Amino acid sequence: MTSPRTLLNAWQVQAKKQLGQHFLRHPAAAEKIVAATQIRPDDIVLEIGAGLGALTIPVARKAARVYAVETDRRITGLLKTELLAAEIDNVSIIEKNILDFDIAHLAAETGQRLVVIGNLPYHISSQVLVRLIMSRHWIDRAVLMFQKELAERLMASPGTKTYGRITVMLAYCAGIGRLSDFPAESFFPRPKVDSSVLEIRFRQTLETDPRDETFLHRVIQAAFSKRRKTLKNALTGSFLDLSPETAIKALAAAGIDPIRRAETLSPNDFIRLSNCLISVSRSAR
Repeated sequence: MTSPRTLLNAWQVQAKKQLGQHFLRHPAAAEKIVAATQIRPDDIVLEIGAGLGALTIPVARKAARVYAVETDRRITGLLKTELLAAEIDNVSIIEKNILDFDIAHLAAETGQRLVVIGNLPYHISSQVLVRLIMSRHWIDRAVLMFQKELAERLMASPGTKTYGRITVMLAYCAGIGRLSDFPAESFFPRPKVDSSVLEIRFRQTLETDPRDETFLHRVIQAAFSKRRKTLKNALTGSFLDLSPETAIKALAAAGIDPIRRAETLSPNDFIRLSNCLISVSRSAR
C-alpha cells in the first residue's frame, strides 16, 4: 500500500476538505478493518467512498465482487491504476455520489444481499445511514468508519445527552457493535478527531412494526427538533401540524406520559407513538 501522501503528490491532487477526505495511512489498519468484516468468497460488497483503495484492494481479494462508489473523479483514475498494479479485476468503479446511488437496484442485479463497507465523511454520515436504513432489506451487514463522536451517538442509550434522532432511527432496526478505534494519526490528511469502526446488522423482522416507516422518521425528527420541550409541546409545535388533543390522545394510547422528553423514549416507544398517532388522526377525520 503506497502512502496517501505519495500517491496524491504523484498525481498532483490535494484532498478536498469539503468532501471530508481522510485516507487510511497504514496497511495494518486497513487489514484490521477488512478482517473484522468477515468477508466470504461469495459476498458482493458495496464500498462507500473508495478513495485511494486502502480498503478496496484487500476486500476485493476476499469477495466475489466489489462495487466501489467514489464521487471524486479526480482520484478514480488513480484508483484504477492502483487496482491494476495490484492485479485486481473484480472491482467495478462507480463515479457517483452514494446519496444518488440505487442500492436496491444493485442488489436485485446481483441477486443477493450486499455487504456495505466504507470510511464515511462526517458531513454526510447521517444521510448515508438513513439511505442504508431505507435499503436495509437488501443489505446483509455494514462495517463503517465514523468520527468517534458520531459513533458514540449511534450507540447511545435512552436518557443520555448523546441519544438523538439518528440513534433511534438506527437502533429500532439494527444491532450495532464497536469493532475498533483508530487515532487521528492513522489518516492523511490528519483529521481533528479520532474514528471508530462499527458493525451494523440490520434486522429483517422487528419486535414492533411501524405502520408507516416514513411517518415514524418524521415523528422522531419532530420530537428531537425541540428536545428541551415535553413531547406534547414538541409534537404540537412541529411540522407535523398536530393539535394538542391529537398529541395527548396518541401519547395516552401509547402509554407515554406527555411531559416526558424525546431522549427518554426507547425506539419501540417511538414506534408505538407513531402507530397511535396514525390511528388517532384517522379516527378524528
